[in-house]
Amino acid sequence: MRQRVNDARKPVIVLVRPQLGENIGKAARAMLNFGLAEMRLVSPRDGWPNPAAGPAAAGADSVLQNAQVFDTTAEAVADCSNVYATTVRRRGVNKPVLTPEIAAREMVTAPGRSAFLFGPERSGLETEDVSLARAIITVPINPEFGSLNLAQAVILCAYEWSKAYLATGEGADELVQPPEENKMPPAPQEELEGLVAHLEKMLEPNGYFLPEGRAEATHRTLRGILTKPGWNHLEVRTLRGVLSALARGPRK
Repeated sequence: MRQRVNDARKPVIVLVRPQLGENIGKAARAMLNFGLAEMRLVSPRDGWPNPAAGPAAAGADSVLQNAQVFDTTAEAVADCSNVYATTVRRRGVNKPVLTPEIAAREMVTAPGRSAFLFGPERSGLETEDVSLARAIITVPINPEFGSLNLAQAVILCAYEWSKAYLATGEGADELVQPPEENKMPPAPQEELEGLVAHLEKMLEPNGYFLPEGRAEATHRTLRGILTKPGWNHLEVRTLRGVLSALARGPRK
């Protein structure tokens, strides 16, 4: 057994009797996306390390390299004060049932270490495993198709934890929202008026603004439509180019 990696702010991800190395790797990938790095494995079916886990982890090798193996779930969570079991069924255990969002909020404020428990791919957690938990985590799901795979379940919980963690004011240097593409400022009104005039000039000969009694309202509506999107300079130029091409007609 390796020494535990101890970052008390962050929950441990415990995979109980996982069956496929690929799923362990995918779970590691899901964890690291949201800043979680401590994985514990309870009696993995095919032993550990598993050569199939690495490729599926897609670069989250540090999570796999530091993963710890335990014989029982009780040993894996022995240092955790706040254990949450993910399951779609209560399995006869009377525990509070929470969404990942609510559980994550509790985790980031509760003293002591926290852990998410995930069961085997085919059968999920046993009653004995769930009995170790403070609460059960489940999500509203289609009753006719409740089939989340292991990595999907991990990423749901990891994402909700990351949101709750950031909301506390911590982790801003660890979890960063990808920046939006640099946006050009909206085009000046002069360019928009040029676009409006260009289109009106093309529409006029075709009787678009008839009858005359409605012409003013039609002009106003058209201007409102063309100025509403907040097009930038390049977008206005592109639209002007479209109109010029339409005015020229087909090339011979």
